Amino acid sequence: MELKEELTKVLSELRKEKEKKFNQSVDLIINLQKFDFKKTPVNLFVSLPHVFKEKKICAFLEARNKNIDTIVQEEFKKYSAKKELKKLVKKFDFFIAQASLMPKVATSFGKVLGPAGKMPSPQLGIIINADDKTLSELKEKVNSSVKIRTKEPSIKLVVGKQNMKDEDIIENVVSIYNAVQKAMPRDKENIKNIELKFTMTKPKKINIR
Repeated sequence: MELKEELTKVLSELRKEKEKKFNQSVDLIINLQKFDFKKTPVNLFVSLPHVFKEKKICAFLEARNKNIDTIVQEEFKKYSAKKELKKLVKKFDFFIAQASLMPKVATSFGKVLGPAGKMPSPQLGIIINADDKTLSELKEKVNSSVKIRTKEPSIKLVVGKQNMKDEDIIENVVSIYNAVQKAMPRDKENIKNIELKFTMTKPKKINIR
């Protein structure tokens, strides 16, 4: 497949750049065109074949669970101050909730979680039963997924780490690219090009015509 070949080339170019003292992130940028992201926003979760980061997950549950950071209903009032809410949003990458608590979660946390794009979602993050098995499966799913939201004419997200094998990074990129293409109103026509970079490098462009 042409895209895989292009990605292999670009990664080998990126790896020629001066080594940094830390394990850089691999960033993917998908530039869109002929597409009104305000009218038809894209909001999806893509499951990646290769996990590269353990996400910090917080759960709003009816009862505390030893396997996950939990906020129970009695503690909601602790977060009534905006400062506390902001600290909470910074501390965690992802929030999940028990369905029965969702209305109260929306009231107490929605004003900060919503704009940050971290509100528990029916797609991935709202559960009926908070038993150990359900929670551990959900944690696994969250860790192997990335969330894609269009807020501007390009999608930017981390797809891996520099110390990963090229083929693993490429498989992650292809999974995301295919999911985005499928979500576009006019398929490939809405994708102008894609770019790949490490944290500290300039992006390398890949045309996909």
